[in-house]
Amino acid sequence: MKIKGIKYFVYATLVFSAFSCSKSFLERNPQAELTYPQIESKDGVEGLLVGAYALLNGNINGDWGNYASAPSQWLLGEVAADNAHKGSNNGDQPNMNLIEQHKPTSTNDNLQVLWNRSYEGIVRCNNTLRILAQLQAGSGEKFDDERAIQIQGEARFLRAHYYFMLKRIFVNVPYVDETVAAEDASAVPNDADVNPKIEEDLQFAVDNLTDKFNNEAGRADKITAKAYLGKFLLYQERYDEALPLLKDVIASRPDITSLPFTDNFDVTKENGPESIFSVQHTINPDGTGDNGNVGDMLNFFYGTAPISCCGFFQPSFDLVNSYRVTDDGLPMLDGTYQDNPYLSDFKLSGDDKSDYKVDKNLAIDPRLDYTVGRRGVPFRDWGIMPGDGWIRDPGFAGPFVAMKHTIESSQFATNTVAGTQQITGLNVNIIRLADVYLMAAECQTELGNLADALQLINAIRERAANLSPKEVDGTPVAAYKVKPYPSFPNVDYARKAVRFERRLELALEGHRFYDLVRWHVAKDVLENYSKFEGKYLSISKNLSFQDKNTYYPIPQDEIDRSGGALKQNDGY
Repeated sequence: MKIKGIKYFVYATLVFSAFSCSKSFLERNPQAELTYPQIESKDGVEGLLVGAYALLNGNINGDWGNYASAPSQWLLGEVAADNAHKGSNNGDQPNMNLIEQHKPTSTNDNLQVLWNRSYEGIVRCNNTLRILAQLQAGSGEKFDDERAIQIQGEARFLRAHYYFMLKRIFVNVPYVDETVAAEDASAVPNDADVNPKIEEDLQFAVDNLTDKFNNEAGRADKITAKAYLGKFLLYQERYDEALPLLKDVIASRPDITSLPFTDNFDVTKENGPESIFSVQHTINPDGTGDNGNVGDMLNFFYGTAPISCCGFFQPSFDLVNSYRVTDDGLPMLDGTYQDNPYLSDFKLSGDDKSDYKVDKNLAIDPRLDYTVGRRGVPFRDWGIMPGDGWIRDPGFAGPFVAMKHTIESSQFATNTVAGTQQITGLNVNIIRLADVYLMAAECQTELGNLADALQLINAIRERAANLSPKEVDGTPVAAYKVKPYPSFPNVDYARKAVRFERRLELALEGHRFYDLVRWHVAKDVLENYSKFEGKYLSISKNLSFQDKNTYYPIPQDEIDRSGGALKQNDGY
């Protein structure tokens, strides 16, 4: 059964409100304001834990404004990289333009949103742990030891996730756990590395979590914790420690080649065997959407599109062309995909524009047309993508639209908010099985085990080759081709292949910028991207990427509120 979210507003006074939504462990009957004795109970602790899960969708209340804290990380993970543009037009959400151009300031509201929502999640985890300890130490009804340790494991896993989000963006963040009183939290400095604390929490979750509580989808369990700890260790380049954890996750699931790629982005197939850790979204029983995928709501299209909103999050020319393949059906690892690029109908006019036909001879990986919408190609069950008719300002952000966050039109009635259809009930994967395969392949490569890396990468490619071709009138709209690598002749070649495959498989899922940073290639990749993409779109011109751009400034409001305890990051 799928988790559907409920929002718990948890304050330092330990008073919270609960709002019911749909069936599953996040469903609770509506509650009035609860007093301290009510919270210090088994139901109260379970409710606090539910509240800690609820912040995974990046939303505290309402619908609008949670874009930077979206679990998809479309803004900071994709727009800040070479995969996507902010989209819309130049004047809409100008602070997002600064994220795309790597010119952030400490007053950028997107950074404040991510900081605020992440620490709200941490507060909820800490309250869960604090009240659990008080309950177990008291004289009243207690949890049995098994459930008590499971609650600790779930809460500490979630706390590690929220701190990991903060660490990747801000690097220097204050660490506050359940032992720090609320009135003292604002005075905690950001002068200590939080990585050991993140690792400690994740290791605790690995050691103590078992199967999902009540078999409820969306909760952290031992496999979830192993995947996340493996990811964390990979970020630290501790490949030999990460690999056994990732291999355990792979062994726990069916072979990736048997799991359809499209199931990951199908609201009717959620929480299947490829889902390792996903944020649960739902449309509330009253039809409202604050528990839905509010973080991606700007990213629906414009004009005549079946869901017409704001026109944000448009794939780049560079991403689209990276799906081009050689005659051997392999990616162009040498960057020649930028030569003679495919541009769709961009900048065509007159009869050339109106008479445009999609190039059916374009040799591409089929994952392109399940990741990006382009003119002349069927888009889900919405019909053939018409081009500019779905785009707010093609001259500003190009001719393409993103697909993975959308749903079928046949699902609109039950999985969108009436009147605000850009809020859907589609889950967002934070870690899925293909990601684990690719992380394991990276570990194998860095450890020199190239045959094992090759096997993992080719499994991902074999699945991609099984994607059905997009067709119009019974004819494929492209020359789709994906072939396995025959070999990895050396570590350098294998490294390029693994990194390129991560881009193709996980595009627009929030990983790209963080990957470039941890690989220490962000400057080279993004400045090269600027030279290419800037030929077509002015927002991409003349990018200068500095060391400080691998992280972001601490929000100025937080520095002011701390009374000087927080220090600004270098360079800002």
